[in-house]
Amino acid sequence: MAVGKVTFTKEEREKLAEVLCLLNWISVVTGATLFGLGLFLKLEIHKWQEVMSEQGVLYAPHMLIATGLAACCINFLGGKICLDCIDTNKFLRWKVVMMPYVICTFFFTSCVLAGALMCYSIRSQLEESLFLGLRSAMRYYKDTDTPGRCYLKRTLDLLQIQFQCCGNTGYRDWFQVQWISNRYLDMTSSTVVGRLRSNVEGKYLMDGVPFSCCSTFSPRPCIQQQVSNSSAHFNYDLQSQQLNLWRRGCCQALLEHYTGIMQSIGLTVLLIWLFELLVLTGVRYLQTAMENVLRLGEPDSESDGWILENSLAETARSNFNIIKNLGKCYQADDDPNINIPTTAAEQEVPSQQIVVSSLHPA
Repeated sequence: MAVGKVTFTKEEREKLAEVLCLLNWISVVTGATLFGLGLFLKLEIHKWQEVMSEQGVLYAPHMLIATGLAACCINFLGGKICLDCIDTNKFLRWKVVMMPYVICTFFFTSCVLAGALMCYSIRSQLEESLFLGLRSAMRYYKDTDTPGRCYLKRTLDLLQIQFQCCGNTGYRDWFQVQWISNRYLDMTSSTVVGRLRSNVEGKYLMDGVPFSCCSTFSPRPCIQQQVSNSSAHFNYDLQSQQLNLWRRGCCQALLEHYTGIMQSIGLTVLLIWLFELLVLTGVRYLQTAMENVLRLGEPDSESDGWILENSLAETARSNFNIIKNLGKCYQADDDPNINIPTTAAEQEVPSQQIVVSSLHPA
C-alpha cells in the first residue's frame, strides 16, 4: 500500500509544477541565506580564533557554507525541472534524472537539519575550546617580542574592553600567571628578586591585573595593583568596590556571545529545513504522478502520486533484501572453491585413462 497516496488531475499536476517551480526559485534565495549565515559565523569565530585552543568548532559554519552552495545548485536545477513538468513531452527528457534529483534533494535536506542541530550542540565543545585557548593566551600575554605571540596582548586587551570581562573565569586568574615581561622588571630591586625566587617556577606573580580589566563604571581611579590588599589604598574595600574591575570572565562572555549567534542561526536554519522538506515532498508527488501518467499513456488522465510506493516496512525490507543479495553476489565472486573441479570431474579422468589403456595393450 502506497504511503501518502494522492490522485491528481491534469490541471492539478500543472498547478503543482508551477508552484514547485516558484518554491525552488525561493529555495535558491534560502540557499544563499544559508551560505551567508555560514560565512558570517565563520568570520565571527575567526575574530577571536587566537583565544581558541582548536579550530574544530569551524565544522558548523563549513557545513552551512557547503549546504548553502548545494542548495543554490540543486534548487536552480529543480526550478527548471518543475517548469518542464508542466508539459508531458518535456518531462520525458528529465524522467531519468528525476529519481537521482529527489535522492540528492533528500540528502541535501538532511544536511540542512544536521547544520541546524550543530548550531545547538556545539556549545560544550566551544566552551572547552575557549577555556583552554584563553588560559594559553594569558600565559603568553607578556611575550610581545616573540614571533607568533606578539599580538596576543593586543587581542586580550581588546577582548576584555569590548566584552567587559577580565581573565578566563574571573579577574583572579591574572594572579596565577606572569603577565609582565622580565624586560620591564627592575632586577636591582630586592622586592622583585625576592618575589621571583619565592616562586618555584621563577615567575613574577602578583595580585594585579592589566589595565583592560578596569571598569569604566568605577567612580574612582582604577586600582589594578595590590587588588586584594585593602590597606594599600586609601578608602578602599575589596568587597564593596564591585565596580572597580570587570567581574565576569571572558570565557563566559564569549560563550554567551557565540551561543546567542548560534541559537539565532540554528532557528533560521531549522525554518529553512522545514521549507525545504515541503519542497521535497511536493517534488516527490510530482515525480510519481508524472511517471504514472507515462505508464498510462494518456496525458490528460488522472494519475496517482505518493511519497513511498509501498509501506515503510515493505520499503525497508525490500532495500534490505537488495543489499543482502548484493552481499551474496560478492561472496560468490570471492568463493575460493569456485574454480576447484568437482568429484565427478576427478573421477572422469581415470575412467578415460582405462579406456585408452585397453585400446593399446602392452
